[in-house]
Amino acid sequence: MREGEVIARLRRFATDPAARGLLDDAAVIDGLVLTHDTIAEGVHFLPFDPPASVGWKLVAVNLSDLAAKGATPVGALLSLTMSGDGEWETAFLGGVEAACESYDLPLIGGDTIALPEGAPRVLGLTAIGRASGRVPDRSGGEAGDRLWIVGTLGDSAEGLSELEIDANATGPLVDIFRRPVPLLAAGQAIAPHAKAMMDVSDGLLIDCLRLLQASGCAADIDVDALPLSTAFIAERGDHLEARLFAATGGDDYALLAALAPELDPSTLSLPLGTRIARIGVLSDGKPAIRLSSAGQPVKLPERLGHEHHSRSAPPVDDRD
Repeated sequence: MREGEVIARLRRFATDPAARGLLDDAAVIDGLVLTHDTIAEGVHFLPFDPPASVGWKLVAVNLSDLAAKGATPVGALLSLTMSGDGEWETAFLGGVEAACESYDLPLIGGDTIALPEGAPRVLGLTAIGRASGRVPDRSGGEAGDRLWIVGTLGDSAEGLSELEIDANATGPLVDIFRRPVPLLAAGQAIAPHAKAMMDVSDGLLIDCLRLLQASGCAADIDVDALPLSTAFIAERGDHLEARLFAATGGDDYALLAALAPELDPSTLSLPLGTRIARIGVLSDGKPAIRLSSAGQPVKLPERLGHEHHSRSAPPVDDRD
């Protein structure tokens, strides 16, 4: 069963307005923004990743969802699975604590369970934020809106690739894979002006398609405009293949925003050093992505990003 099929089934009874039709990464109720992310060993982190970095990552990926809603963190609930002698969990909790302290996120509760010996670890966190005004979702984009990316693409995917080749790999890209940085302040600055906004976690192209499906429009994206870091370019290059790798790799925790054409985001109170790039435009038509490079059409990759599915489900292949 695919992730999309599960969500479609859940929509049959997740009908409260707070659920936003399950078209978003967060629920909104009484001025609070709530999100929950789960990370699993072998899917989101490697068995040999330092447990402290796993703890940091669990907090950071949830805070990235709050960043995309412009919310201020106010609390978190932790779901912890325990296994072995407790050494791993002790280091993991140190990473959770460090991230919570860094982002002023109070831990206010949670749950713990023991795993069977040898079972992969699955860890969850519910992050709660307070909205300061309008909370953008994925569904407000309109033809003519400009698509912007806050942050860079491909760094985490390249870091993972390096670790898969060499478990002892180090460097800035490995650090980004293990310890992503949620763009909370940038999200708070952009959210009041965004027609639609979400974070990029499964890959730019698949996440952009989700925004288009919610908004009911198409998009033209200039692959040459995708923001890449100097570290990524040094390792992977700046050619079309490298850019498509960055557009589909996932784990970026950048922000994708649809902004009105007359809005210049450089006029907003963004944190010093924020990287923001216009990558495309929304257009009329059924939800679809058209890519170009150097003014020429580029074929969409077979794999747009990561979609969770059960082992019996076929790979994602039913895209336009």
